[in-house]
Amino acid sequence: MGERAVLVTELTADPATWALALRELRIDGTVDVVPAAETVLVTCVDEVVLAMVVEAVTDLQPRPLIASDGAVVEIPTRYDGPDLDAVAGATGLSTDAVIATHSQAVYSVAFCGFSPGFAYLTGLDTRLHLPRRATPRTTVPAGSVAIADRYTAVYPRSSPGGWHLLGTTELTLFDPDRTPPALLEPGASVRFVVA
Repeated sequence: MGERAVLVTELTADPATWALALRELRIDGTVDVVPAAETVLVTCVDEVVLAMVVEAVTDLQPRPLIASDGAVVEIPTRYDGPDLDAVAGATGLSTDAVIATHSQAVYSVAFCGFSPGFAYLTGLDTRLHLPRRATPRTTVPAGSVAIADRYTAVYPRSSPGGWHLLGTTELTLFDPDRTPPALLEPGASVRFVVA
């Protein structure tokens, strides 16, 4: 990825576990470690640091993610989304079963992207795996709780989107005045709580 970055592919574990392991190496001169759905991008200050990172990756053994303090971020959710009935119909579950299935799981933040604070959460029950909507919406309200493919997420701000909307939350997912600004970061554990 140029003279100061490497894209780690063909991972043997979840990209978030690789990102955590790479961060824990604390190689001075590493600028950023960014997990994605199937890769991890590592940027460095120069070619020398990049060479150290590439060498370290060959011996790296990521371990399963565990939230550092064992805490689970709870997201109070009203299951009032406009796609709730359609999701029930597409999955063959009742509306109550969709809500129970979605809210009983503990999810893990795999990576962030799309917009600031948008966290892709893994752990979605396979019965709720649905492709994105055939026609995306031009506007999805902030706080919308959604599913698509094997992920669930919360839209941190109003934006276009093609995910199925199950509900809403009042929680602020991204606040530039907070440290860190994103409520959910890779590796965090998350649960949706029926409000």
